[in-house]
Amino acid sequence: MSEIIIDQSYLEWPFFEDHHRNLANDLESWCQKNIKDIDHSDVDQACKDILQKLAEGGWLKYVIPKAYGGIFDDFDVRSLCIIRETLARHDGLADFVFAMQGLGSGTITLFGSEENKTEYLPFVANGEKMAAFALTELESGSDVANMTTTAELNDDHYIINGAKTFISNGGIADYYVLFATTGDAPGAKGLSAFILDADTAGLEVTERINVTAPHPLATLSFKNCKIEKTKRLGNSGDGFKAAMATLDIFRTTVGAAALGFSRCALSEAATRTNERNLFGAPLNNLQLVQGMLAECATDVDTSALLIYRAAWTRDTKERRVTREAAMAKMHSTETAQQVIDKAIQIFGGQGVVSGVKVEELYREIRALRIYEGATEVQKVIIARELLKSYEGI
Repeated sequence: MSEIIIDQSYLEWPFFEDHHRNLANDLESWCQKNIKDIDHSDVDQACKDILQKLAEGGWLKYVIPKAYGGIFDDFDVRSLCIIRETLARHDGLADFVFAMQGLGSGTITLFGSEENKTEYLPFVANGEKMAAFALTELESGSDVANMTTTAELNDDHYIINGAKTFISNGGIADYYVLFATTGDAPGAKGLSAFILDADTAGLEVTERINVTAPHPLATLSFKNCKIEKTKRLGNSGDGFKAAMATLDIFRTTVGAAALGFSRCALSEAATRTNERNLFGAPLNNLQLVQGMLAECATDVDTSALLIYRAAWTRDTKERRVTREAAMAKMHSTETAQQVIDKAIQIFGGQGVVSGVKVEELYREIRALRIYEGATEVQKVIIARELLKSYEGI
């Protein structure tokens, strides 16, 4: 892998404050010393090692409120995006570990009781608890309202039955933010959110799932799992609202991770054109290659604008950013796939050799177009939000 050369002029944009610029520079220096040549041969152990590194560096404090050991009173989405973008440029698994600490604790921050927050959030920040977010089911997928996992109230506790799949950190997490139907109402209005500790009787990891870019993923089954009523997040029936509010924040950061991948790919491609000769001249002399680089650079900047617009809006306007987050996630993940593909084309045959950075990026990016709402779902969200503006006209 060549040295990553990154254009940091985007930090001059008015979306950022000085502390964001300092964060970007400090994290970049830290990554160069600490996130380098990570052994991915044992993915579970690598995630645990990275978790401790991130905790020791103080970076996990950005995913929880100041009252529980964090940095800010509320989520600062611009900081979360800067961190994910930077980590992703250096190592996709490091980004994954950071993201899951945020996604797996975000619902607790937004909907948990004081008791819930005190019991879990400080330990997310110091790396003692590895978090997970258990929403997806095999049949429902993006159709969250049709999940079949049930939570039946029995006096002061709930009994959970069902299964979840493609659960990140499945099998190594210390707890799961779990979504299940409580039957309060049909569809989405009947879902509730809970905290399920990994050592709960009846919770079983039934399958470890191997994917293109290795990450810890699993299928979980629940057989009469007992959860105290106090571990419910928000009111009964608040589950869909809780899931969407959490995703509204972290969906933008998925785009930031994709941006990190595409920045890395662009740097690799540009460096390659300087080093490789074709037909007796540097590759970068070919206008077709220059055109590919121009398209990549434009896609990178467009993605960054959409991501940091969404993050800035969430941070400063204190409102939901459903449309902005969906646009940022959709555009950034789709164009990152294209940027990385062009980088591989520029590398030629070397680009598909296992262990070459652009080949690794090609495997890393594909899942981002699916998880936390597939591209097709983002299009539906964007269209619905757009059409709201025309209601009554």
